[in-house]
Amino acid sequence: MVFRSMLATVMALCLTVPAQAVEQRSLNNGNLILEDIPPIPEDIINDLNRYQNVRSASFQGWSQDGNSLYITTRFGDVSQIHRVDKAGGSRHQLTFFDEPIGSVVMRPKHNQLAFTMDRGGNEFAQIFLLDLTSGEHWMISDGESRNDALLWNESGTRLAYQSTRRNGRSNDIWMAEFRGDDRQPKHTLVHAANDGSWWGPAAFSAGDDYLLMQQYTSSTQSAVHLKNLKTGKAQRLAGDDKQPSRNYTAGFNANYDGIYLLTDRFGEFTQLTHMSLSDGQESVITEDINWDISGGDMSSDRQTLAFSANVDGLTQVYLLDTASHQYRRLENLPMGLVGGLAFSPDDKRLAMSINTRQTATDVFVSDLQGDLKRWTYSEVGGLDTERFIEPELIRYDSFDGLQVPAFVYKPHGEGPFPVVISIHGGPESQYRPGFSSTLQMWLQKLGVAVIAPNVRGSSGYGKDYVAMDNGFKREDSVKDIGALLDWIATQPDLDQQRVAVIGGSYGGYMVLASAVHYSDRLKAAVNVVGISNFVTFLKNTQDYRRDLRRVEYGDERDPKMHDFLQRISPNNNVDKIKVPMFVVQGENDPRVPVTEAEQIVKALRESDNLVWYMNALNEGHGYRKKENRDVYSQAIVLFFQQHLLK
Repeated sequence: MVFRSMLATVMALCLTVPAQAVEQRSLNNGNLILEDIPPIPEDIINDLNRYQNVRSASFQGWSQDGNSLYITTRFGDVSQIHRVDKAGGSRHQLTFFDEPIGSVVMRPKHNQLAFTMDRGGNEFAQIFLLDLTSGEHWMISDGESRNDALLWNESGTRLAYQSTRRNGRSNDIWMAEFRGDDRQPKHTLVHAANDGSWWGPAAFSAGDDYLLMQQYTSSTQSAVHLKNLKTGKAQRLAGDDKQPSRNYTAGFNANYDGIYLLTDRFGEFTQLTHMSLSDGQESVITEDINWDISGGDMSSDRQTLAFSANVDGLTQVYLLDTASHQYRRLENLPMGLVGGLAFSPDDKRLAMSINTRQTATDVFVSDLQGDLKRWTYSEVGGLDTERFIEPELIRYDSFDGLQVPAFVYKPHGEGPFPVVISIHGGPESQYRPGFSSTLQMWLQKLGVAVIAPNVRGSSGYGKDYVAMDNGFKREDSVKDIGALLDWIATQPDLDQQRVAVIGGSYGGYMVLASAVHYSDRLKAAVNVVGISNFVTFLKNTQDYRRDLRRVEYGDERDPKMHDFLQRISPNNNVDKIKVPMFVVQGENDPRVPVTEAEQIVKALRESDNLVWYMNALNEGHGYRKKENRDVYSQAIVLFFQQHLLK
């Protein structure tokens, strides 16, 4: 892959006469290629140093005795597994790989854990076992397929997981069975996904007779199935292809004769329900919480279920008594984003990862009465996070009267401030106001305001909202950016003459599309691993995700949809782009292939548009290695200095 890209660059330089000369440099042992990007001034490197040395820690699991926690954090270039033995205690590093750790699941009744790790960001993660006594690790997957969604049974003798190992493209469910030899478990196919959807294991029943399975088709359609592992027979419990709805499982109840579901079949948002397995009767539990409910964790005695609610982008945590179905909010948690909920082995404490405006993600433990203790204190580069600016949540009117939520950060002072519009990816994702040293760096070092909109198609605001940009309605979300530009023009402390857009993945497409439609109102644009042509994207994205993306963007094999996608694709409208563009890519990206970046860069150069191009040969869909992220964030500051602030 690297050879192909380098050869293509050499051939292009030698055999053609480009519209503009390309100055190319390489950094980080030749892994980071920079084209037409000026050298980063030393003062920018020094000025940003503290912002680039912020760490975070994410909870991964409890030790068998409940006295220690396992976390992932970064001390070198990438995140690795560490152990913490007490609140505020030292972090003991257990893995030392060149690649970041992916998923981590503790193996019950064994002093081991399973983890995933890919190579160079290619997302073809392999499964490894780590012996916590000896520190030894070994691979148990095939070394070729894509693997994730790890789930142990209660005895630690079976590991269910999602994998493409059958044919390289189908997202099937597999089982690794351990019978004495942990190094060579027996792998068997549990459920074959032959419809292009994603399947993953969700929960084992008592005795491993049944397996709850999750099926994901799109952001608005998912289903829950129950598989009899003895007979091989499966039945659908929730979800209907004729009437799409979101359905996720939160596990079995205490007697294993019912399950908890998260579903939007009874309203606009996902609600927590209970379904009887004997007669299918279902009752809504969280009817009075008018926000999306997310799953958490079930206590080992199955008496308490922890779940969370996404309330306008912030997290509230609740504890449900599974006998009475009464629940209460877990108080004393800071306002922020909470994830990774997991009960201790004795069910008396709940571990979690918390991210707030002033604290990067760190690990906390609460008792069930709300007494919260902080277990990790990640470094913040010596920054005074008390000075970090808090956003204001606003809602502005779009072209059709839709109210679009957005988080607005303004630097200290009177203004008018230049503006950076930051557009999230997904598209079925959501900007949520957590800790961001990068965003605070822009506010304090560049003096810009930052606005993060949740345009139509974003999650968190109900099932109708998330579906508003599907198919032929794709550009309605771009019009939401136009409406935001209108709103900026009404704000006396914002400078409508100096506005930039930045976004990654689908957000990268939004950046390119905004440049197509609103070049006369923009000063600069940054496209990070973005889609430049929906047809070539759908043809070249990895096989295992193509059908999933067709549900969202449209099926390019349909002539009408093909023509529509070609018509709205930014690389077919380059003549309308009149702003300086910074394109950032990872060579090994399996989601948005490097060809999407190469073709938009080529087209922009041929139209004499100013383009900076950065490509990391050891990264995939975004930069995970600190040395690459540092150069990227420095280059962003330089780009804004030269093309936004002037």
